[in-house]
Amino acid sequence: MTTLLDTEKAWRAVQTRDRRADGAFVYAVRSTGIYCRPSCPSRRPARRNVRFYRDPAGAELEGFRPCRRCGEAVAPQRRRDLELVRRVCEVLGDNGAEAMPLNRLAAACRTSPFALRRTFKRVTGVSPRAYAEALRFGRLKRALRKERTVSAATFVAGFGSSSRLYERAADRLGMTPAAYRLGATGTEIRYSLISTTLGTALVGVTQSGVCAVKLGSLGAELERDLRAEFPGAILNRDDAELETISRRVAKVIDGAGADPELPLDIQGTAFQARVWRALTRIPQGETRTYTQVAQSIGRPSAVRAVASACAANHLAVLIPCHRVVRSDGGMGGYRWGEDRKRALLERERHA
Repeated sequence: MTTLLDTEKAWRAVQTRDRRADGAFVYAVRSTGIYCRPSCPSRRPARRNVRFYRDPAGAELEGFRPCRRCGEAVAPQRRRDLELVRRVCEVLGDNGAEAMPLNRLAAACRTSPFALRRTFKRVTGVSPRAYAEALRFGRLKRALRKERTVSAATFVAGFGSSSRLYERAADRLGMTPAAYRLGATGTEIRYSLISTTLGTALVGVTQSGVCAVKLGSLGAELERDLRAEFPGAILNRDDAELETISRRVAKVIDGAGADPELPLDIQGTAFQARVWRALTRIPQGETRTYTQVAQSIGRPSAVRAVASACAANHLAVLIPCHRVVRSDGGMGGYRWGEDRKRALLERERHA
């Protein structure tokens, strides 16, 4: 959000404690992890440690917390914003499969379409329309596993036609609706369990390439995780045949650097694919914040969605989501354990 503000003007307002700027932005201090109003009477920080955000929600998404003096002042508006977002989610959830125009949604939430869309996107990182579509695809996933045919599931989920569904299914489901309904039935996934410096790793491979790299302590847990993702696939453990490719994956995990010739079978939404491509461009030994990744893909407000895409990465280390951290320097979570993330970053810094 910093790029949308006149940072020099904002900094002057902070230096002079200009009350007229309250509500226009907040400033966050990286060295303390807190954010304040421009008029906050606290001691002025060094300019190099300051970042600016349009609102408290943006600062909190980056891991900052309000200072004690400003907490009570910004809390009422924050509560109103969160209450509106909660109401929008409830209305869209209760609306079932029916599509809901923005003006009807705004009327149901007793606000204007502009205010609704701006607040919802600022707090969640996605538009109400994108959230409603995510709900619809969530219903579709459940229906595909429950209904006897794809057509029935399409109707239950609220898609007007099968053609419209199939246009977007590859991005959203990673496969056709029919294949998803059957849990990837007929797809063979061979896998191998290997030992690495980060513990046990499971390497899953399809005909197209490596489709999964999972890190853990117990092979049985990793196998259950793989089966949960592909419940209808044919899973075959084949340590001998996968020895060569597994060794190459192990070298990457153990710090040998990227292997650009390693074939990958990447399945995800279009947005996830954009995030994952951006992650592969982060040099070894460096990190980026979630905000910086969002800006690099042209979606500066989609910080939360970027974090979700990192969490959905199935290819541990090969797609280096461990190189994304919070603005305050915190780890920011890691699907395979924060200790592994810290170990990876520490090793890459010294490589």
